[in-house]
Amino acid sequence: MNVPMSERTSDKGTISIRFVREALVGVRERGLDAEALLEHAGISPELLNAPQARVSSAHFGMLWHRVAQAMDDEFFGMDSHRMKAGSFTLLCHSVIHCVSLERALRRALRFFRLVLDDFEGVLVRDGDTARVVLAERQGDPRRAFSYGTFLIMIHGLACWLIGRRIPLSHASFRCPEPDFSPEWQVLFSPDLRFGEAETEIVFPAEFLDMANVQNERTMKVFLRSAPANFLVKYRNSDGLVARIRRQLRHIPPDTWPDFETLAQQLHFSASTLRRHLLDEGQSYQSIKDDLRRDLAISQLSHSDKSVLDIALDLGFAEASAFHRAFKKWTGARPGEYRRALAGQ
Repeated sequence: MNVPMSERTSDKGTISIRFVREALVGVRERGLDAEALLEHAGISPELLNAPQARVSSAHFGMLWHRVAQAMDDEFFGMDSHRMKAGSFTLLCHSVIHCVSLERALRRALRFFRLVLDDFEGVLVRDGDTARVVLAERQGDPRRAFSYGTFLIMIHGLACWLIGRRIPLSHASFRCPEPDFSPEWQVLFSPDLRFGEAETEIVFPAEFLDMANVQNERTMKVFLRSAPANFLVKYRNSDGLVARIRRQLRHIPPDTWPDFETLAQQLHFSASTLRRHLLDEGQSYQSIKDDLRRDLAISQLSHSDKSVLDIALDLGFAEASAFHRAFKKWTGARPGEYRRALAGQ
């Protein structure tokens, strides 16, 4: 079924502009033209000046590939040895015939040890728990983005091989907490720990015994958008927040239920639902705000609707209220954001 671009983008969500900045650090250090890469990826350089701005996952995926090609490095220049363009494809070829996830992960980590000099991932199986521990050369902690990128590739590859998301009990990082850590609660786990002795992700060991369900035919399709698709494809879709978000997405915003009605629909008491949402670091209002924001960005990016029509679609009584909300979400007014996306 062909789904309109606006629906696909709102379903996949948006990416913080902070991720865009992090992806461009190595580009700028090498004196390459960051603005040209942004424009080729459909992202206006003006958005870098809006700390709260967000871009569609599709645009960030295009930027990932543009940066990798420009630097000939699929690891954004964050290791002393380049992960040359094409390395991830070769990695997938090396694991595609592994029977189990455990065998595939161990082979993938050996591959990364050959390609990278500064990072070494180790799979540790201890009873019911499995850990991918990221060892590195001695010294100060690296940028959080470097740890996250390595773990996103490993976790995303593992999820794809078995055809389902592997839930992480927690994720730990050696570095201080970055300002974009809320993004990682969705990518990894609500339980994020910073300033730890080791960088690792932890998950149930039973997943290691699961069969690899992919083959060379499905790999060709997968590689068309990998590894950038990991940022959205294997987000936590099993949690309560994701469940509520899916439910609201199919209802006009002006008819979204109030909190008590939502609790009844989900067969919770209001106090129990509130507690579960707090466990995932969210509130019902933040879920609604985030979904409205993503729907707004999607429509501004991929439709010719007027700002007033978008405001009405999102349940705002008047355009001025939508302007104020969008300014709060992204740091720009809707018209300014649309012009910035168009590129000057």
